[in-house]
Amino acid sequence: MRQHKGNLLALGSIPLMMTLGNSMLIPVLPDIGRKLHVSSFRISLLITVYAVIAILLIPIAGYLSDRYGRKAVIVPCLILTVIGGGISAAGAWLLQDLAAYWTIIGGRLLQGAGAAGAFPIVIPLVGDLYEDENEASKNLGVVETYNTFGKVLSPILGAALGAVLWFLPLVVIPGFCLISLVLVLWLIHVPKRKNQPITFREFAENVKQVLADNGRWLYAIFAMGGICMFVIFGIQFYLSEILESRYNLHGVWKGFVLAIPLISLCLCSYLGGKFIGKHKKRMKWIGFGGLAILTISVGILGLVEHIYVVIGLFALGGGGIGLALPCLDALITKGIEKAERGTITALYSSMRFVGVSLGPPVVSLLLGSSGHALLFGMMAGVGGVAALLMLFAVKPEQDETAI
Repeated sequence: MRQHKGNLLALGSIPLMMTLGNSMLIPVLPDIGRKLHVSSFRISLLITVYAVIAILLIPIAGYLSDRYGRKAVIVPCLILTVIGGGISAAGAWLLQDLAAYWTIIGGRLLQGAGAAGAFPIVIPLVGDLYEDENEASKNLGVVETYNTFGKVLSPILGAALGAVLWFLPLVVIPGFCLISLVLVLWLIHVPKRKNQPITFREFAENVKQVLADNGRWLYAIFAMGGICMFVIFGIQFYLSEILESRYNLHGVWKGFVLAIPLISLCLCSYLGGKFIGKHKKRMKWIGFGGLAILTISVGILGLVEHIYVVIGLFALGGGGIGLALPCLDALITKGIEKAERGTITALYSSMRFVGVSLGPPVVSLLLGSSGHALLFGMMAGVGGVAALLMLFAVKPEQDETAI
């Protein structure tokens, strides 16, 4: 039991710290831009470069984890995030203006590269550590809860730290990553590999065959994961904008309001992971229900603009995403053989990062040119696509076998 709790603590710390390392900067980006005398576009690259380099490297990290082991990839990647975070913090602390800016960018690139081999590898590692499907599904829900709790905490903590010192969030990020590194080294004990790793050519042929045999539902889950992240990050960006521009809400209070939909997401993710067990049909229908709730809630949002109703519907939509995410994780983890699991889940994680990257800029463009109704009509449309994909593309035959 103690080892079980230790595993979950170490596993959950990875998405928690990685989320804090990125999202915690969002509420303080304007302050960083003013201090370094750079444009808003340039300062937005602090988030973009992190996500883009992760998108590019996640599939490579997935392959390496299948080839050499999950922990063998996670540990050096966490070390890289500590180094990158230290470079960014030192640049902000010791340098000024463009010299500081480019140093921070360089550190963020290293952090993104490290993040590629951190949280994306946790999902297949859970499948490796917990052979029982009930345990694996429940613990994937716990890991997603750590991830979403990081999203809840980020706007509040980032705003609070930034109010003390503008670059303090950059300083604490490498410390958070170091905590996760220590927990992984201390608490995670991966079973020894029973089989010799296959060659890259054999591996590529196996992955190609997996995609050929399971492409319909795998591509659907990739798309659903990207859509969920697109909607939640787009909603967060929208809410952040209107809280300042319409309601003059700033700082920690703004962070608390931003956290409301994420608290709902976090709670539903935990409950969904506990409930689905090893029942793949249950995963499908709970996932579909969550995506349907998301679609309906953001669709209604296009018709109303009262702030309390908007926040309430955001919380409902966040809960729908929270129900869907552990179902997607469990379906993809238990539907793929262990030898290719790291790479397939890495492709899934890349699509989630694509959603994270696209959400804020797309919402910004639509909000500026098209208004409220079209924005949330588009959100409802992509949510509806995700729900239909779950309904028609994912068809588990029975609970005892892979999909």
